[in-house]
Amino acid sequence: MDSAVPIEEFFATIEGASNIGKWEEPDQIRIAVLKLTDAATLFYNGCPELHEKDVRWQRFKNVSSQSLKDTRRPASFYAVTNRQAEENESQQFADRCRALSQKVVCKISDPVAQRIHRENAKRMHLASFVAGLTGTPGKQIRYASPRDI
Repeated sequence: MDSAVPIEEFFATIEGASNIGKWEEPDQIRIAVLKLTDAATLFYNGCPELHEKDVRWQRFKNVSSQSLKDTRRPASFYAVTNRQAEENESQQFADRCRALSQKVVCKISDPVAQRIHRENAKRMHLASFVAGLTGTPGKQIRYASPRDI
């Protein structure tokens, strides 16, 4: 999925192609999942309710949109590129990465699934932090492959 496409436009594109191709609802979901990238894929993989056999297209759209309702440009439906602005601002950069990772946590009532979502958010936080670090410290940290912030 192109990182500059809003979620509404993404869904509209899938629905337009579906109308032309006369796709069934499961086909719409399969195509949408295939077009997901980076953080969007992590979000989808972390939401077991979207993997149910009888999930409908409207449910797929609602869960995706509701989970991200607090953001203007939902992080989980974008290839998030986040870079450290200056080498001396690593704490602020870590905080920005944490905020982005929290925006893609699927909110459900099952405590076990919610724990899994939080763990995914922690992994995403670490991955975006390490990938976005600049300069020599960034290289050193990438080589070290840290397990947590």
